[in-house]
Amino acid sequence: MSDPPSRRTRAAQGLGWIEPTTRALVPPIHPSASYERAADGSYPGGHSYARDQNPTYDQAEALLASLEGGEEALLFASGMAAATTLFETLEAGAHVVAPREMYWTIRLWLEDLAGRGRIRLDQVPAGDLDALRAAVRPDTRLVWVETPSNPMNVITDLAGAAEIAHAAGARIVADGTLATPALTRPLEHGVDVVMHSATKQLNGHADVLAGALVTAREDETWRRVRFERGYRGAVLGPFEAWLLLRGMRTLFLRVEASARGAQRIADFLSTHAAVDAVLYPGLPAHPGHALAAVQMQGGFGPLVSFRVAGGADRARAVASALRLFKQATSLGGVESLVEHRASVEGPGSPVPDDLLRLSVGIEDPEDLVADLVQALEAS
Repeated sequence: MSDPPSRRTRAAQGLGWIEPTTRALVPPIHPSASYERAADGSYPGGHSYARDQNPTYDQAEALLASLEGGEEALLFASGMAAATTLFETLEAGAHVVAPREMYWTIRLWLEDLAGRGRIRLDQVPAGDLDALRAAVRPDTRLVWVETPSNPMNVITDLAGAAEIAHAAGARIVADGTLATPALTRPLEHGVDVVMHSATKQLNGHADVLAGALVTAREDETWRRVRFERGYRGAVLGPFEAWLLLRGMRTLFLRVEASARGAQRIADFLSTHAAVDAVLYPGLPAHPGHALAAVQMQGGFGPLVSFRVAGGADRARAVASALRLFKQATSLGGVESLVEHRASVEGPGSPVPDDLLRLSVGIEDPEDLVADLVQALEAS
């Protein structure tokens, strides 16, 4: 075989790693916190202490780096641990540009950092490259983008954003949680680092809290990230790393099934009289559809947001009337979920109060459509 295996094959086989002692196909879990030194004080096994590294991380990190096309990946205790560790590598007072419409917990944390003088923050409309270009400055150190955005499904031109950031001498980081490397690989578009809330589709079974960063190259900034992870203790447990690896081996199957279901649901909702708007990049009417068709390969993701005619009260009534969609936080699992996002995010949220966010799982799409039909009629 002259060509390297496809990403789909690499994921399914976990890079083809075999446990060297027993030749087991399923990797072991290494719970040890400590490792034996040699007489000269070195670590012949290549590991020293679990806060810095653990053999159970190795295969999951190598697989994720391979899927993203990056040089190295690091696992973290959560998506927030990954994001906050990255921002902690910035010098005090560094200038950051981020979208207004993004994963709300990171947005709130950035606003808190700025309020305490830790960073200087400019927020721009998601996907608006003109606004991004106007916001970056010679002292900008980091540009944060998210595509598709959560929950508004705004698409950002990654190559265009990367060009703007690099022209200003800044690094650009993309939140790739919704697309995963099964659909979009930001590093191929010039992004420096990709962040994932691996709790979501990377794991895919709603039973692991995890995060990850993947870098295009190992440089001084990345070495600082690695240092911060170890010294801040923002690491994933070995059992969680093992579960994450198991989830990633079915990544392509799950992502493709969810995207097919989401497309079917978006198509249905776009024709329903009780729905004012559907926010899904797979719809030709979506303003980012053409760009998404270039950046996303294999589908347009699991998230469908829609605005219910009749306002917030009717939107909440629809959510309560759903039977198969469960009202719960998070996304990217095998089961379908619904949330009234404005209620979750609270005051100051840019999300319209008539919007419902659907995380589409791998159920039969026709069953999910039937559930939406009865809920929209019942409400």
